[in-house]
Amino acid sequence: MDDAPPLLIAWHSRTGGSEALARAAAEGAGGAAQRVAAADVTPDMLLAAAGYLFVGPENLAALSGAMKEMFDRAYYPCLGRIEGRPYATIICAGSDGESAQRQLDRIATGWRLRRVADPVIVNTHAQTPEAILAPKTIPPERLAEARDLGAALAEGLAAGIF
Repeated sequence: MDDAPPLLIAWHSRTGGSEALARAAAEGAGGAAQRVAAADVTPDMLLAAAGYLFVGPENLAALSGAMKEMFDRAYYPCLGRIEGRPYATIICAGSDGESAQRQLDRIATGWRLRRVADPVIVNTHAQTPEAILAPKTIPPERLAEARDLGAALAEGLAAGIF
């Protein structure tokens, strides 16, 4: 893992919205990012990375189960070993996304990570069962925002700002 890119983009998506946002962020970061599905993230990957972008959906006013499972698997193996590393977040939500964001920030606080960018919450306005389960299309301006965040994180890591 010594040759791992400095930015780990850990993501989960059930209907494509978070996946599209993670992909856009990785495009912005270029070769400085490793994009890994939450189910495949290992503690060693987190330890090898210099910074993190966590991208996931809010499900029932919480982080998706797959994102939470990633944190559950990695929390104790990484505790006390990644303090001070930078992180940012993108939450894809049907309405507000604030609960998932707070939950993720509480986990990051436990790891003593350092937030380096404002939270990004993308609201898809999915409110019916059909809309919630439907594949998501993220507006181009929100994908550009994710791309810019990925680029900023990669540049900040490369310049030693974070």
